[in-house]
Amino acid sequence: MPFLKDIARVADGLSLVAKEAIYRQRRSDGGNSLQSLIKNTLLSATDITGLTKGKVRKLDKEIDADSAVRSDSNKESVVYFTDEKTSTSSSSTLTSEPQIESHLEVKEVSAAEIRDNVEPPVQAAGTTYEGDAQIDSISSESKAAEVVVPVTPPLKRQRKLRERKVPTSSFSRALGFAGLGAGLAWGTLQESAKRLVFGAPNVQGNQSAVSPYLSEKNAERLALALCRMRGAALKLGQMLSIQDESVVPAPILAALDIVRQGADVMPRSQLNQVLSSELGHDWSSKLKSFDYEPIAAASIGQVHRAFTKDGMEVAMKIQYPGVADSIESDIENVKLLLSYTNLLPEKLFLDNAMKVAKEELSRECDYELEAKSQKRFGILLSGTKGFYVPVVIDDLSSKRVLTSELVPGIPIDKVTLLDQETRNYVGKKLLELTLMELFVFRFMQTDPNWSNFLYDESEKVINLIDFGAARDYPKSFVDDYLRMVFACANNDREAIIKLSQRLGFLTGEESEIMMETHVQAGFVVGLPFSKPGGYDFRANNITQSISNLGATMLRHRLTPPPEEAYSLHRKLSGAFLACIKLGAVVPCREILLEVYEKYEFGEHDSKRLASGSE
Repeated sequence: MPFLKDIARVADGLSLVAKEAIYRQRRSDGGNSLQSLIKNTLLSATDITGLTKGKVRKLDKEIDADSAVRSDSNKESVVYFTDEKTSTSSSSTLTSEPQIESHLEVKEVSAAEIRDNVEPPVQAAGTTYEGDAQIDSISSESKAAEVVVPVTPPLKRQRKLRERKVPTSSFSRALGFAGLGAGLAWGTLQESAKRLVFGAPNVQGNQSAVSPYLSEKNAERLALALCRMRGAALKLGQMLSIQDESVVPAPILAALDIVRQGADVMPRSQLNQVLSSELGHDWSSKLKSFDYEPIAAASIGQVHRAFTKDGMEVAMKIQYPGVADSIESDIENVKLLLSYTNLLPEKLFLDNAMKVAKEELSRECDYELEAKSQKRFGILLSGTKGFYVPVVIDDLSSKRVLTSELVPGIPIDKVTLLDQETRNYVGKKLLELTLMELFVFRFMQTDPNWSNFLYDESEKVINLIDFGAARDYPKSFVDDYLRMVFACANNDREAIIKLSQRLGFLTGEESEIMMETHVQAGFVVGLPFSKPGGYDFRANNITQSISNLGATMLRHRLTPPPEEAYSLHRKLSGAFLACIKLGAVVPCREILLEVYEKYEFGEHDSKRLASGSE
């Protein structure tokens, strides 16, 4: 029976994960720590598989990954540091926080008291800080494109955020995947039995959604397990969550919406351990206050508000322990589960996608590299009106902690509540920034998360944060990619095919269906750049067209896209989606022509395509 094959695949994958977990733990312990192995097994089995529920965080508000910085009024989570010696009464407070130096007095105070004692910092522009909330899928945004006046969105299922230690060892993380696999196998058996009795449910669209493996319960098991695991596992789930139904079945997409609401949060003890390890045991001596309630709980780390000794309000991004060291094993375990469950289409070229994901996640976990990228963007954009990059605080930063100034602003999706002129302005600036990053800097921040672009209405400035996904692009690739964008804008079929082969999107051996679909996709993407004047992103259903064409290409393509395309297309699609979300009218062709006419092509291939330049 078909469902037995589903269970067999999961069981095989579970077995491989378990064997790999035991091997890695023995190798790390030298094979001698049987007691440690048993202890880790019991703890991980109860926590990671969800048998225990963790401690529910009693937050002032639920953590919204794309929300602006919330008011701190009357918050008990704020700890205020002074240089005075601690009294007897305050020392009892310190016993629960052993990482704070004993010569510092710790008080629980409200934000109002902090503001009375701290002069507000002078800020050049505003930002709030990000979560790891991802943009909605391309197909879902097509509906938003038709809306002129913002409407109240329907209520979504909300997940209670929990305080739960991050599993740090390779064994505990692998066991989490094994537990997930067992849960999915059991869910498949339940769903199969249900369908034998009551029949298969009626479905539309993607036929793979009929599989009992892809039940609503199993999809929810997957999402919640990723939120508990955090790290590369959760990041991959968030990457999948922004796809459309041609790539990921609808039940999985619905459940992965939970993933975008944020991860579980670290308990104070684990948080203090990370801060002490990275910044020294006297880390609190550098601060006037620290808020233990995170602004955002993301896949790789969580963000906390603090005040420095000189009165600057800052955002401290603190990485989950063990996440950087578990990237490769996490991705391999996710790959096992995906392979044995046939969750994704074959022509997605999973091996290539996972290879790129490993490289990207390794960069994102290196906060020292991110600090350099943030400073580099600050220099590149220093003379550009309308953008601001917050300052990095070096003495409060390390490889696993990144501290920047905290400045006010609203995420891009909240700009939809402002007037049309403002929405047009923000859409234009976002598209200018995207083309500037690729074709002028050849250095791009490739994460299109709404909350990485924060608009300060009073200053008319977009504040840019989170540079972990920043990367360079080789000039030869950028040269040909600009030519192809221009060919798409001019509906130049021959140039699109020629350049697609040079860039590696096509092999030249594709079927007529694939070739035609690829060209049509190029025409659709080039549509906003095809005519002078303002392009109304609400007027054409670009996203639905791309989704339909993408489903066909997934069935017929012969080669994976070039590695540069994974991050680049994520950012480019994000720029389009932002303009659609805003309902912006943007002079796209004029922006492209300005870049194209100033661009200096490589010495050995500087001849521009004869497809027109108007």
